[in-house]
Amino acid sequence: MSDPQYIIGIDLGTTHCVLAYTQAHLPEDGQPAPIEVFQVPQVVNPGEVKAQPMLPSFLLLPGPHDVPPGSMALPWSPDVEYVCGEFARKRGSEIPNRLVSSAKSWLSYAGVDRTEALLPLDAPDDVPKISPVEASARYLEHLREAWNDVMAKEDPAARFENQDIYLTVPASFDAVARELTVQAARSAGLVSLSLLEEPQAAFYAWIEANRDGWRKAVRVGESILVCDVGGGTTDLSLIQVTEENGDLALRRAAVGDHILLGGDNMDLTLAYAVRTKLAARGTKLDSWQFRSLWHTCRVAKERLLANPDLGAEPVVILGRGSSLIGATIRTELSREEVQNVLLDGFFPEVEPSDYPGEKPKVGMREIGLPYETDPAVTKHLARFLGRQAQSDFANSEADVEYPGAVLFNGGVMKPELIRHRLLSVLDRWNGGRGLRQLGSPDLDLAVARGAAYYGLARKGRGIRIRGGIGRPYYIGVESAMPAVPGVPAPIKALCVAPFGMEEGTEAEIRNKEFGLVVGEPAVFSLLASTVRKKDQIGEIVEDWAGEIEEVTTMEVSLPAAPGEEGGNVIPVWLQSMATAVGTLELWCVSRDEEHRWKLEFNLRERAQDG
Repeated sequence: MSDPQYIIGIDLGTTHCVLAYTQAHLPEDGQPAPIEVFQVPQVVNPGEVKAQPMLPSFLLLPGPHDVPPGSMALPWSPDVEYVCGEFARKRGSEIPNRLVSSAKSWLSYAGVDRTEALLPLDAPDDVPKISPVEASARYLEHLREAWNDVMAKEDPAARFENQDIYLTVPASFDAVARELTVQAARSAGLVSLSLLEEPQAAFYAWIEANRDGWRKAVRVGESILVCDVGGGTTDLSLIQVTEENGDLALRRAAVGDHILLGGDNMDLTLAYAVRTKLAARGTKLDSWQFRSLWHTCRVAKERLLANPDLGAEPVVILGRGSSLIGATIRTELSREEVQNVLLDGFFPEVEPSDYPGEKPKVGMREIGLPYETDPAVTKHLARFLGRQAQSDFANSEADVEYPGAVLFNGGVMKPELIRHRLLSVLDRWNGGRGLRQLGSPDLDLAVARGAAYYGLARKGRGIRIRGGIGRPYYIGVESAMPAVPGVPAPIKALCVAPFGMEEGTEAEIRNKEFGLVVGEPAVFSLLASTVRKKDQIGEIVEDWAGEIEEVTTMEVSLPAAPGEEGGNVIPVWLQSMATAVGTLELWCVSRDEEHRWKLEFNLRERAQDG
């Protein structure tokens, strides 16, 4: 690959994708080039292409009569069968069974085969469905083609695939979700690629916006809460301010659970509220119309929250039948309704010991995303801080100081009333001692800008947050004990990658050998924890119920030696690698080190979906 001219940061979001960039080399005057947001050309109306700072993460798979001929043409692709971005979002709200959305949330759901063509879920038989991995790849492909059309027409060295690219993922993404993200990126032609956690990217954007002034805004020993609530997830992290050789340094101290709770849930709740209002006046909606209402409520909510002068926003739902215009359903969504739903439903005033409630799962349910059963973001925040920070919370581990400041990120956090509610709740939990808000330059664009800054920091032109792996990983090891009728052998958790293991490093477990089955497939359980941060490489945890959970299975099939029967066991030791890309690799190595077998993640579905 040629020497990169640009550093590119990409926010592959649930609701929007954003690309930011800067020059990879210092200009001749020695002054750093600014970080800029790329204006993404996309179809915004039939036959109209316009460049916008965000590419909505929606993909429309229209039928032959759903859009005018030629209306989806792009400068680099005049003949296309699908469309991404603004027009996909608009038209998709009218034909929701041909619209792919929330692909990023599906990418993290282990309950389905994420490489299988399953989206849109309720699409008619004539729609060529695609997988969550393929949908993610298509958004990245659009960014690549748009960049090459604008930035590299006259200069092949400026082509997208020749640049240093930093792609963000939720901090709560496990090893499998990260691997799938990389798979999508590779299929979209991204070559020089690294992953970065979104809360860290948001913090990098804050540093970049404040230049050297950031050091005056924090103090040694303080921890900073990054509260990132986007379209699909609530992502919580703690970043601790430390000191190294007399200089301020930063360390990512904690990462929260994967919480499938965000703008999608809020839009759905608003849709239920509007449906109830319509039902009260005798208007009933079928499932197709309700999905359309869901998308329409999202647009109405965004307009109301963006314009404080609006008191209400119209909501229009297409009718069903031959007379569509006459059957069109019209209502409105008021600012008061939006505020009540968001504040009371998702950001209620709760006590620091009020953790999310668990509801029993129904034995039979439709295939769909496993959204959180408790929508109160404040309760999830209470549990996160109760586990990680010094406070009066029950079961506190006292690993780091209670946060003294908070940095908000994500589209959900744009309204001041939501930020004010969270600050008020956090301040009350902390005994009224005050909690500073670190100002974000732009809650929609910060992650992409921060990813580009991270690329500069990797070149020594910025400060880096010490992070590494956001959770420890384990392999399940069956206990060697006599068989007892009706009692399965206990499974111990062997730590193979400790919390904070830095990218580009390796760890080995040589002091313990394990028996590896040859001649037939061997299955391993990959486990992880968001609570146990002190377990070291090679440490075995016997009683781990409630603290360590299964992520997926891994499989390896080792050929037996000539003349040997399958099922023999050979001694191996284990090696783990935190790759420079940001993924996890695990290997079994023979005693003589002549043979190595990679443990491949099961990218399909979890054996027992929790």
